[in-house]
Amino acid sequence: MSPSPVSSTPVLRAAILWSAAATGLIAVVGGVAGFLVAGADGLWSALAGALVAAVFLVLTSVSVLVANRWFGDALYVPIFFGIVLGGWFVKLIVFIGALFVLRGQPWLEPVVFFVAIVASVVASLVVDVVVMRTIRIPHVSDVRLPGDDDADEKPAS
Repeated sequence: MSPSPVSSTPVLRAAILWSAAATGLIAVVGGVAGFLVAGADGLWSALAGALVAAVFLVLTSVSVLVANRWFGDALYVPIFFGIVLGGWFVKLIVFIGALFVLRGQPWLEPVVFFVAIVASVVASLVVDVVVMRTIRIPHVSDVRLPGDDDADEKPAS
């Protein structure tokens, strides 16, 4: 597969990888802390909170990566926004449905679940800031100048 011509692709992939690592760390630390606070119910609550946050935090980046596959197409902009906004809508519906399903579970410790979700969201925001600050992207990218096509076709003299 050829590399994506869109300059945001490496940023989004790095953010997904680092967010997954941070969420895994939160799941381990939260699971141990939840177990110490509320036993097995706290462990499962922390794991559920970290999992719910991870899935919903990664969906936006994944939807942008999927939408970037149509870069260069005449309908790129409507396709891009349709996929990203559709992903947000699906995420909202699924998140509300997950909360309704989880709120009635006897094993769910609400405080541990809430802390795990908040910790995952904060960690994801920190990861996004660190990735955006450390990745190098040119200020002008994804642009082909009029002479770029001609330079490739001219024989070297």
